[in-house]
Amino acid sequence: MTIDDQPTLPFDVFWPWLMGHPNCILRAGTPEAVIYDDEDLHWHFAKEEPDTLVVQVLRGKLLVGELLLTADQIAYVQGGPGDQEHEFVFELMTETEADRYPAYFFVLIHGFDEEGDFSPSRVH
Repeated sequence: MTIDDQPTLPFDVFWPWLMGHPNCILRAGTPEAVIYDDEDLHWHFAKEEPDTLVVQVLRGKLLVGELLLTADQIAYVQGGPGDQEHEFVFELMTETEADRYPAYFFVLIHGFDEEGDFSPSRVH
Protein backbone atom coordinates (compact mmCIF):
# COMPACT_ATOMS: atom_id res chain seq x y z
CA MET A 1 0.00 0.00 0.00
CA THR A 2 1.39 3.43 -0.89
CA ILE A 3 0.30 6.88 0.17
CA ASP A 4 -1.72 7.21 -3.04
CA ASP A 5 -4.23 4.61 -1.91
CA GLN A 6 -3.94 5.27 1.83
CA PRO A 7 -4.30 9.02 2.44
CA THR A 8 -4.79 8.65 6.21
CA LEU A 9 -2.96 6.41 8.66
CA PRO A 10 -3.41 5.56 12.31
CA PHE A 11 -0.68 7.23 14.36
CA ASP A 12 0.31 3.90 15.95
CA VAL A 13 1.07 2.56 12.45
CA PHE A 14 2.87 5.68 11.22
CA TRP A 15 5.18 6.22 14.21
CA PRO A 16 7.07 2.87 14.10
CA TRP A 17 7.35 3.24 10.32
CA LEU A 18 8.81 6.76 10.71
CA MET A 19 11.35 5.56 13.28
CA GLY A 20 12.56 3.08 10.65
CA HIS A 21 13.16 5.90 8.15
CA PRO A 22 15.22 8.60 9.95
CA ASN A 23 17.55 9.12 6.99
CA CYS A 24 14.56 9.86 4.75
CA ILE A 25 13.37 12.92 6.70
CA LEU A 26 13.91 16.24 4.91
CA ARG A 27 12.27 18.45 7.52
CA ALA A 28 9.87 18.30 10.43
CA GLY A 29 8.07 20.76 12.62
CA THR A 30 4.95 22.46 13.84
CA PRO A 31 2.97 25.38 12.39
CA GLU A 32 5.34 27.67 14.35
CA ALA A 33 8.77 26.09 13.71
CA VAL A 34 10.62 23.91 11.20
CA ILE A 35 13.74 21.79 11.63
CA TYR A 36 15.63 21.13 8.38
CA ASP A 37 17.83 18.13 7.69
CA ASP A 38 21.42 18.45 6.52
CA GLU A 39 24.00 15.86 5.54
CA ASP A 40 25.96 16.21 8.80
CA LEU A 41 22.85 15.93 11.02
CA HIS A 42 21.04 12.84 12.22
CA TRP A 43 17.55 12.27 13.62
CA HIS A 44 17.04 10.56 16.97
CA PHE A 45 13.75 9.27 18.45
CA ALA A 46 13.04 8.79 22.16
CA LYS A 47 10.14 8.61 24.59
CA GLU A 48 9.66 10.66 27.74
CA GLU A 49 6.80 9.93 30.06
CA PRO A 50 3.94 7.76 28.78
CA ASP A 51 2.64 10.07 26.04
CA THR A 52 5.56 12.35 25.17
CA LEU A 53 7.56 11.39 22.10
CA VAL A 54 10.84 13.15 21.36
CA VAL A 55 12.36 13.82 17.95
CA GLN A 56 15.83 15.32 18.08
CA VAL A 57 18.20 16.51 15.39
CA LEU A 58 21.85 16.15 16.37
CA ARG A 59 25.21 17.17 14.95
CA GLY A 60 27.50 14.66 16.59
CA LYS A 61 26.45 14.95 20.24
CA LEU A 62 25.23 18.56 19.92
CA LEU A 63 21.46 19.03 20.02
CA VAL A 64 20.43 21.23 17.09
CA GLY A 65 16.65 20.96 17.35
CA GLU A 66 13.95 19.09 19.20
CA LEU A 67 10.24 18.36 18.82
CA LEU A 68 8.13 17.11 21.71
CA LEU A 69 4.99 15.35 20.48
CA THR A 70 2.03 14.60 22.68
CA ALA A 71 0.94 11.26 21.25
CA ASP A 72 -2.52 11.16 22.82
CA GLN A 73 -3.44 14.41 21.03
CA ILE A 74 -2.77 12.97 17.56
CA ALA A 75 -5.97 11.61 16.02
CA TYR A 76 -4.46 10.34 12.76
CA VAL A 77 -1.81 11.06 10.12
CA GLN A 78 -2.75 12.65 6.79
CA GLY A 79 -0.31 11.99 3.94
CA GLY A 80 0.12 13.54 0.54
CA PRO A 81 2.56 14.92 -2.02
CA GLY A 82 4.86 17.76 -0.98
CA ASP A 83 5.71 21.04 -2.66
CA GLN A 84 8.69 19.59 -4.50
CA GLU A 85 8.99 16.46 -6.63
CA HIS A 86 9.90 13.42 -4.50
CA GLU A 87 8.61 14.99 -1.29
CA PHE A 88 5.86 13.43 0.79
CA VAL A 89 4.23 15.33 3.64
CA PHE A 90 2.76 13.58 6.66
CA GLU A 91 0.62 15.83 8.85
CA LEU A 92 -0.11 14.61 12.37
CA MET A 93 -3.67 15.79 12.88
CA THR A 94 -5.28 16.95 16.11
CA GLU A 95 -9.05 17.17 16.44
CA THR A 96 -11.21 19.10 18.87
CA GLU A 97 -14.98 19.42 18.94
CA ALA A 98 -14.71 22.61 16.90
CA ASP A 99 -11.60 22.17 14.78
CA ARG A 100 -9.13 19.85 13.06
CA TYR A 101 -5.55 20.96 12.33
CA PRO A 102 -2.02 19.62 11.77
CA ALA A 103 -0.13 19.87 15.06
CA TYR A 104 3.11 18.44 13.62
CA PHE A 105 4.45 17.45 10.21
CA PHE A 106 7.21 15.36 8.67
CA VAL A 107 8.43 15.67 5.07
CA LEU A 108 10.16 12.59 3.69
CA ILE A 109 11.76 11.68 0.38
CA HIS A 110 9.21 8.91 -0.17
CA GLY A 111 5.68 7.96 0.73
CA PHE A 112 4.40 5.39 3.18
CA ASP A 113 4.98 1.78 2.22
CA GLU A 114 3.25 -0.71 4.49
CA GLU A 115 5.39 -3.57 3.25
CA GLY A 116 8.68 -1.92 4.24
CA ASP A 117 10.76 -2.88 7.27
CA PHE A 118 9.44 -1.05 10.36
CA SER A 119 12.57 -1.73 12.39
CA PRO A 120 13.99 1.46 13.95
CA SER A 121 17.48 0.10 13.30
CA ARG A 122 16.95 0.01 9.54
CA VAL A 123 18.99 2.59 7.64
CA HIS A 124 18.52 3.49 3.98
